[in-house]
Amino acid sequence: MAKVLIVDDSPTEVHIFSTALGNEGYQVVVATDGEEGVQKAMEEMPDLILMDVVMPGLNGFQATRKIHRNASTKHIPIIIVTTKDQDTDREWGMRQGAKDYLVKPVDVSELLNKVSEMVS
Repeated sequence: MAKVLIVDDSPTEVHIFSTALGNEGYQVVVATDGEEGVQKAMEEMPDLILMDVVMPGLNGFQATRKIHRNASTKHIPIIIVTTKDQDTDREWGMRQGAKDYLVKPVDVSELLNKVSEMVS
């Protein structure tokens, strides 16, 4: 089954996403900030990344840009999952290389549908 990297500093969000994905048979890898997310993307080569935006240090927009511009990881689709729901945030996230953008609180079934679409 596909490997999904969750990059989020909220233990609650990580638990919700990990549980939902794990129940569907996905292998889950977790990073708690943008820098670790970039590192794990290179080490783990996941099939998909769920990226929060508001995190200490390297934020999700910056991490998405780094992953998208790196030759070895640019093929990995990224879904930004954040509380930032302005149109400008969405547009900026997509410009950084994200393939989709979901606003928290996320409907778990919608999340699973998006993940399934991107990894199949």
